[in-house]
Amino acid sequence: MLSHPEQLDRLAAACPEAAPTAVLAGDPAYDRVLDALPYRERFRRALGAGPHQRLIVVNSTWSPRSLFGDGGEGDLLPWLLPRLTAELPADEYRAVAVLHPNIWYGHGPGQVRGWLDRARRAGLGLIDPLHGWRQALIAADCVLGDHGSVTYYAASLGRPVLLGAFPDGDLDPASPVAALGRAAPRLRPHGGLRTQIDRAVEGHAPGRYAELAAQTTSSPGRSAALLRRLFYRLIGIPEPAGRPALLDRLPLPPYEPAERTAPVRVLTRLIGADPPKVAVTRHADAAHEPEDPDADGAHTAVHEDTRDAGRLSVADVIVRYAAEDDPRVGPSAAWTAEVLARHPHCALAVYVSGPDRCTVRTRRGDLVRLTAAPGEDGRADLCDPAAYASALLAWLGRKPLAEAAPELTVVTGAAHHRVAVERLR
Repeated sequence: MLSHPEQLDRLAAACPEAAPTAVLAGDPAYDRVLDALPYRERFRRALGAGPHQRLIVVNSTWSPRSLFGDGGEGDLLPWLLPRLTAELPADEYRAVAVLHPNIWYGHGPGQVRGWLDRARRAGLGLIDPLHGWRQALIAADCVLGDHGSVTYYAASLGRPVLLGAFPDGDLDPASPVAALGRAAPRLRPHGGLRTQIDRAVEGHAPGRYAELAAQTTSSPGRSAALLRRLFYRLIGIPEPAGRPALLDRLPLPPYEPAERTAPVRVLTRLIGADPPKVAVTRHADAAHEPEDPDADGAHTAVHEDTRDAGRLSVADVIVRYAAEDDPRVGPSAAWTAEVLARHPHCALAVYVSGPDRCTVRTRRGDLVRLTAAPGEDGRADLCDPAAYASALLAWLGRKPLAEAAPELTVVTGAAHHRVAVERLR
């Protein structure tokens, strides 16, 4: 079963005996993606990506010369992913990985998660290899991939593509995938990742891969009908009359935002006092902390579940993500008091109880709720509320709490978040 006549032409040239058995039947995977394109923003929100964040999808197929390779020490992906999550500012980018199912089954889930552990603790999301990759492609702002079909689908959808691996010699030079290798920019492994990703996104022309998209399928939206007709013909019975042939629609994935258990280095800058405004830049690796001559403060925020528990004793901010009524750790007033009592050098305890809110206790004993104003459509702001707490800490280093109420503007990259400051006690 083929999706485009150009495949039939190459099949006839390579193996003439097989050509008479070939059938043009469209592409059901691509058809499901085309059907779900109107739901791009929903898929982005499911991954915790706000409107001002760039969602980076890293994809590897199954091959010794793919982005992941054979899982050996020389592979690009295991060290690229930690760099990606470390170099990209946490509140301006969201990174997720789509790995071919055979990578998971060939090496085993435990081994794959072990290789990617550092990146996962820094906020990398892992996408279900069977049920979530299509939604991730629709949501993506840039795909960093290789010669696999997922990267080709991304280009067909018009997404910016950056090739981290591409074994030209393994491909038929007449194939559309080989054409993608000639058209898409290549990643320079030792260059700055953020600069290369931004260049790929900002320099991308919408119609850059239009010819490749036209070769994905010659029958867009018709694969279900073509496949059913074929199957019933092979069975030897007539198709059902009056019943359309339909594909399952792509489901909405669960809400899975980034959660960093690695220590986060935070740079802050007081932009204005009236009204209160603080810029926040967070990185999951201090080695990649940018030089910001305008920054007037820095601190370290640590998740309570960090692997290195010793970092809690020197953390400026300790963070917990849980529902307000979680009986194990909540309510927030009790947890924040407990944390500050246990860690005398901590300045702020932060209990994140929703996608847009958190409760903060200061070393002075003030209990404050921070809540981001919703967007114009009424939906919750999806910036990590821990960033709002870091902005409050920066403010308290220069100004009293009373001067921040009732609202603090937190700036992350190009986004401005209006955060209500409610003093609880």
